[in-house]
Amino acid sequence: MSAWRRERPDLDVEPLEVLSRVSRLARHLDRARRLAFAEHQLEPWEFDVLTSLRRAGDPYQLSPGQLLTQTLVTSGTMTNRIDRLAKRGLVERLPDPNDRRGVLVRLTAEGRDRADEALAGLLAQERAILARLSGGQRSELADLLRQLTAPFDNVPG
Repeated sequence: MSAWRRERPDLDVEPLEVLSRVSRLARHLDRARRLAFAEHQLEPWEFDVLTSLRRAGDPYQLSPGQLLTQTLVTSGTMTNRIDRLAKRGLVERLPDPNDRRGVLVRLTAEGRDRADEALAGLLAQERAILARLSGGQRSELADLLRQLTAPFDNVPG
């Protein structure tokens, strides 16, 4: 920061103090997440789909459209992901009883176990990243990040 202030005294580089650190932290978090998921033979996108289903509660099923909303991918991408997860026995497709043309994607017992184990591994990795902060600091940081991301989270996709 001092180098930028020296080299570009005409610019207010204060945003870099926060957002460059957020960007660096995101890279570390991505690395920790990939490690946690790899330990359970999952890719990050697989974890996203499986945990979307897991969070839905018993019977752990959603329509492909609901999965699209939660994972922010295209319809074609989601179809491919469901196919790949079904081949691995982590999800199954079922007819939608409320829509003759529709399907539901349900988490299998193996998929649920894998999601639960990967989540536990992820939380251990994330606790390690946050270990230097007190509970109050973590809470304050969560509130500040929520405020910062809220405008992006509420933008229609």
